[in-house]
Amino acid sequence: LPQAIIIGVKKGGTRALLEFLRVHPDVRAVGAEPHFFDRNYERGLAWYRELMPRTLEGQITMEKTPSYFVTKEAPARISSMSKGTKLIVVVRDPVTRAISDYTQTLSKKPDIPTFESLTFKNRTTGLIDTSWSAIQIGIYAKHLENWLLYFPIGQILFVSGERLISDPAGELGRVQDFLGLKRIITDKHFYFNKTKGFPCLKKAEGSSKPHCLGKTKGRTHPDIDQEVVQRLRDFYRPFNMKFYQMTGQDFGWD
Repeated sequence: LPQAIIIGVKKGGTRALLEFLRVHPDVRAVGAEPHFFDRNYERGLAWYRELMPRTLEGQITMEKTPSYFVTKEAPARISSMSKGTKLIVVVRDPVTRAISDYTQTLSKKPDIPTFESLTFKNRTTGLIDTSWSAIQIGIYAKHLENWLLYFPIGQILFVSGERLISDPAGELGRVQDFLGLKRIITDKHFYFNKTKGFPCLKKAEGSSKPHCLGKTKGRTHPDIDQEVVQRLRDFYRPFNMKFYQMTGQDFGWD
């Protein structure tokens, strides 16, 4: 069973983190998202274990399913599998994250309403619709409270999605330390792809060719009304501040 799980967040940079980590010889990870603790729980632990790659002594088994972070039942379920599971959450500016989330949906369903109209319950009063998942996910402090009922804060590592782009080796250093791994992944593993606007691997796991994340990553965001962006910034600010306090980390989103 996995000793470490990337539990969130959607559109935060979880795929990049996992791909980067897989370069490490002591990390073995499931390719696809198992969604065990949110959608497939009734299939049982034996089913889940079958999905895991075979590992040797000293290797770490991992999986990532970003929707765990916002799933009410997930913390208790993971804790009942193993109280010692290490958890990793990749977070990014909740406003950018919401726009990225919307962009992804838009690419699949071009006829959805505008970002602006989905953001507000009532545009005139400026009341924000917190039931819309794109907005809901970014209220990190609220979701984290649920996890802290089952796991000590020291067992959860918070990775900055922004720093994963600007300084991938630095963030990967923190992740390797947290997982108790030798710091094997360093800046010599990365190059910056100017077209995509983010770092790529010089050599991916099991290949000698450079590897960038697929076409679905780094999509161009639609232009969003600046007033709406500002409203969202104001809305998230108190939650962000609380999140900084809870994690002891200032992510610099304001």
